[in-house]
Amino acid sequence: MLRRVRGEPRAEVPAPGDTSWQEVSLSGDGGPEVVPRTVDASGVLATLAAPPPGTIEFNGGYLHASLQPERALAAALARAGRRPGAWGRPPTDGLPELRSWFAREIGPALSGADVLITAGGQSALATALRALAPPGAPVLVESPTYPGMLAVARATGLRPVPVPMDADGVRPELLADAFRATGARVLVTQPLFQNPTGATLAPARRPEVLAIARAAGAFVIEDDFARRLVHEDAGPLPAPLAADDPDGVVVHVCSLTKVTSPSLRVGALAARGPVLERLRAIQVVDSFFVPRPLQEAALELVGSPSWGRHLAAVAAELGSRRTVMAAALRSELPEFALPHVPAGGGSLWARIPATGAGTGPDEAAVASAALRASVAIAPGSPYFCAEPPAGHVRLSFAAVSGAAEIAEGVRRLRTAYDGLRAPVPSGT
Repeated sequence: MLRRVRGEPRAEVPAPGDTSWQEVSLSGDGGPEVVPRTVDASGVLATLAAPPPGTIEFNGGYLHASLQPERALAAALARAGRRPGAWGRPPTDGLPELRSWFAREIGPALSGADVLITAGGQSALATALRALAPPGAPVLVESPTYPGMLAVARATGLRPVPVPMDADGVRPELLADAFRATGARVLVTQPLFQNPTGATLAPARRPEVLAIARAAGAFVIEDDFARRLVHEDAGPLPAPLAADDPDGVVVHVCSLTKVTSPSLRVGALAARGPVLERLRAIQVVDSFFVPRPLQEAALELVGSPSWGRHLAAVAAELGSRRTVMAAALRSELPEFALPHVPAGGGSLWARIPATGAGTGPDEAAVASAALRASVAIAPGSPYFCAEPPAGHVRLSFAAVSGAAEIAEGVRRLRTAYDGLRAPVPSGT
């Protein structure tokens, strides 16, 4: 069990905010349009499906096995299994100690009472979207954004509406326009090391985004998936948006999965005000609770000395791999532009030359040619909920074994791209 260190000063209890506005937002029915609740999992499967043997996985969404803390996880699970009551039914909201740990990680404005334990980040996103918007309603999303969130939104019957980004995150002036034009009551954002661009919301924009949402009577779902994938050279990180949110605008989503193992599906939802009851109700109806042994193992892991060592090792290795991949792309594939090289996350977002005479092939052709050359990449189209402004590919450096495999993967990608650009012999 985690305890407060002796002598550690107690955090001051923040003044209560005003969450009464949520009663209006939660009762809104959105637009009258009914949206088919179709499920397109292609964007998700692009990072989950196992490619053929021998293929370099530049399309992966999780840490390579060499970066996962397998020994620490095994030890944590063994200790957890021996805890008294470990195989009994847990509280529906989650273990109190684990909820308190997540609350401390998010910031002093929250307590364990504001947190629900979820079966990973994807489950938390699904719960939040179902809680905050009725079927047929618009939901504002960054453009581009995480395909898994778009799939969940559409499966729930919501209408994703894109809000363009730049190197400093979502653009506030276009966000305000989108709220006015659509009447949306929800924005989904990844303000830290956004997937797929790697952008971080600029400090000046952070309060502006929250103020725009508050003025629209809207919630902000903050997907803080990459905070523990920070690189060694990143410098101090901005606090989560939820850390300074007395009025309960932000519904915060985070998870341990990305920085540990695909199978440690333990995450958290954090919120303040009446919305927490709705989130809790949907979570209970959907899954009852997260299995207690998994929660106990997560608590053992984050409370062990190996946790800090693991985070430091991942930060150093991801930063090194990012540098290697960026250098290899600039050297071997200068046609692939890198608008932004992030200081966190596990991938790079590259723009490919536009289709047309004398330029280059489209992203689908590049992805197909790459797979034939035994390197899997993720095409950019699934990251957009409307027409993409240009062709892109997402290249993961976290899902491969190291620098040598990155170099070989880029070499194969160069070969595949050259084959697409080769002139067709006359008479064929």
